[in-house]
This record gives sequence, structure tokens and C-alpha cells, in this order.
Amino acid sequence: MTKAEFLCLFAQIFRQNGLDAYLDAGETLFALTERMLEVNEHLNLTAIVEPEAVILRHYADSLILAPMIPQGARVADIGSGAGFPALPLAIARPDLRLTAIDGTGKRVRYMTETAQLLGLSNFTALTLRAEDGGRDSTMRGKFDVATARAVAALPILSELCLPYVKVGGLFLAMKSREAEEELVSASRAIHTLGGGDVTLGTCTLTASCEPEPLTRTIISVRKLSPTPAQYPRDYGAIKKKSL
Repeated sequence: MTKAEFLCLFAQIFRQNGLDAYLDAGETLFALTERMLEVNEHLNLTAIVEPEAVILRHYADSLILAPMIPQGARVADIGSGAGFPALPLAIARPDLRLTAIDGTGKRVRYMTETAQLLGLSNFTALTLRAEDGGRDSTMRGKFDVATARAVAALPILSELCLPYVKVGGLFLAMKSREAEEELVSASRAIHTLGGGDVTLGTCTLTASCEPEPLTRTIISVRKLSPTPAQYPRDYGAIKKKSL
């Protein structure tokens, strides 16, 4: 697909899904697509390789978070993988300061090199286990927002993410249709870890060239009190018995 074809399709899909505010990101997202698909040939970053699917299922999906994040926020993306939602957010919201955290060194190197190639001065990637970062005094309680996309069940995810968030900040979990069931099972964990007010918002992303719509539910948790010092636990303990 040529750059002109990509930008035309990108504009169509973003307008169709109410993301007109981020149309200026198109050229940089095209460059990201070229880079990702090139590296994907030997690194296995994503199974989504058709440009229209990339636009809908990676870029539009990532940027539905953008209106929920305050101006100038410091954001931690936990389990960032191939850089979603962190890289699209850094591109579309240059006011944000993004830190992508992932335990796989090869993916972190890919994100770091990609951010440099794209000129993203507001993006940092760290090779780090999520629970280790949540115990690190330089990161614990230092972020306005923590995000996570398709990383783990919500009770586990809450213990991994909420320690990063400062009191008054937000934890934004990107979930599928089963979000309400997950929220019921995570209620105790959220409150134990300092979370309070919880809201759910569901949207359906569509594209005329994509046969299946993407339904995404965002669980938004407001941090009301500091996370107790004993959390997060080691991942083995979290997985064995969630809060």
C-alpha cells in the first residue's frame, strides 16, 4: 500500500470512528506501520499485518484512550509488547510523557529504536517486570495514568498497575466484552490496592474494509489512596492467588 493509499484509508477509518482530532498523526503512523511490518518479519510483533486492520485494531483501538488522559500527563503502559497503546499515544499526544514497560528485551529494543526513528522525544521504553517497577521508588506512585491492553485478568492487572498510579490518578484497563465479569472478580483487589471510583465505557470500532467490528470496554479506576507497601507481590504469588 502506498503512503497516499494508507493516508486515505486512515482518514476514512478515523473519521468513521469519531477520531478526527488525531488525523494529523497519519504520516507518522504510516512510518510506524512500515517499521513494524519490516521488523515483524523476524521478531513476531503482531499477527495483524493488513494495513486496514493495523489502522483499526492497533491505532484506532489505542487512541480511544487519548481523550481520557489529562493534558501533560505522565503515563505508564504496562506490558506494552509491540508498543500498543504507548506508541500511538506518544505520536497523537505529544504533550504526554509515555513510559512503556515490558519484560521482553527484544521488544523493548524495537520500541526504543522505533521511537528514535520517528523522533518521539516523549517516549521511553524499559525492560522490566511490571511488579518490579511497581516496587521501585522512582516509579511507584509517580504516574498520572497507567494503561494496559490485553495483558492479564483484571484482578492480576490491578495489582500490577495500580502501584504506579499517584493518588488522584487513573488506571485505564482495555478489555473485551467480558469486562463486567472481570470487574466483579476484581472489586476487592481494586479497593485493597487504593482504587475507588470505577467507570466502564464500551465502544465499537468499525471499518468498511474490516468484516468484524472491534468491541472494546475501558475500565477506568480512580486511585483514591496509596497502595499498601506489601503490594505488588511477586508475580508467582499474584498469579497463584489474586486479591
